[in-house]
Amino acid sequence: MLLHLSTWPEVEIYLQQSQGIIIPIGSTEQHGPTGLIGTDAICAEAISRGVGETTQAMVAPTINVGMALHHTAFSGTISLRPSTLILVIKDYITCLAKAGFTKFYFINGHGGNIATVKAAFSETYAHLEDLQIQNYQKVQCQIANWFMCGSVYKLAKELYGDQEGSHATPSEVAVTQYVYPEAIKKAPLSPEVAGGHKIYGAVDFRSRYPDGRMGSNPDLATPEHGKQFYDVAVEELSKGYLEFLHQE
Repeated sequence: MLLHLSTWPEVEIYLQQSQGIIIPIGSTEQHGPTGLIGTDAICAEAISRGVGETTQAMVAPTINVGMALHHTAFSGTISLRPSTLILVIKDYITCLAKAGFTKFYFINGHGGNIATVKAAFSETYAHLEDLQIQNYQKVQCQIANWFMCGSVYKLAKELYGDQEGSHATPSEVAVTQYVYPEAIKKAPLSPEVAGGHKIYGAVDFRSRYPDGRMGSNPDLATPEHGKQFYDVAVEELSKGYLEFLHQE
């Protein structure tokens, strides 16, 4: 059940049955010469919808722009500052908490979001308490990174070995190819790819990772692989959501 395709009476009926909601969050950033700039948001949204269908959960609109400041030396990247993203997440949760939602399950597609999202949860708990919003003490938030699922990691290792890398990976590119087969991109990729450098500012990042990839070979991706990653991620995260929903 997608929030943006629902009416307010339908949301009120849903809340009589469940107070849980799934919030996809990703990023709008470069993913190498062949990866779509929307990769992280595309993956999070598609997998969230799959989890929503499996668990009969409400799915909120995707937070498409995340914390990707280190990618901004590449054309097309859009980033929020960590402080801005914290405010966005806090506002999302506050509005939904006022309506009666208490369980917020963020399915995340971007590693750079993790620290900021967790900080946003702490900010939000304090904010809701300060406002004395009804049932504020029942509000719980959890982040689930689809790319860190055990089943996803195992499949990526089987399919790609060390060529999975850590950014512009064949696994995430494969998911986008499955979701948007009409948008598959091809470009020459150097067999030598940078990896292992620490992340600092945007200019430094591009100097160390000149084509945007981090140890990855996205040429290995296929739409068929993407379907496999989608299926195992939806299965694992559906279990995770239901466990979170029913925990006290």
